[in-house]
Amino acid sequence: MKTLKSIALGFALLATVCVAKAADKPVERLTKNHAINTYVDAMSRGKLQGLNEVLDPTAKFSMLRGTKVLSYGKTEMLDFLKGSKDVEQTCTVSTSVVENNDNVSVVKVDMNYDGFTRSNYVTVANTGEGWKITNVYSVFK
Repeated sequence: MKTLKSIALGFALLATVCVAKAADKPVERLTKNHAINTYVDAMSRGKLQGLNEVLDPTAKFSMLRGTKVLSYGKTEMLDFLKGSKDVEQTCTVSTSVVENNDNVSVVKVDMNYDGFTRSNYVTVANTGEGWKITNVYSVFK
């Protein structure tokens, strides 16, 4: 009987540790900087690892092309980026914070190519599950 109690206590302790560790890990890693760096790596270097987890399921991507606004969802953007996986863009990237508070941050990501610049206004929000990208608006100049 003593052995049975020890085994049951051991399993309960193991389950508690596993559940606690699983809950802490994603939120710890999903910071504002991590989300922006992951986005920049995906867009400029084709490095898609981790992009899915920093994009909110309801993330919206919009592009202003002339007078027309094109809009895409998370799934469409991920499918598009898979086609350019590991392709490095010939551009220089710079970032600047437009707005920042405890719940939302807007970061301007400029991708400077020869002859034009793509400016991405990336909104990152504290979703309770970590900081995730909720909106990206792109303008070409």
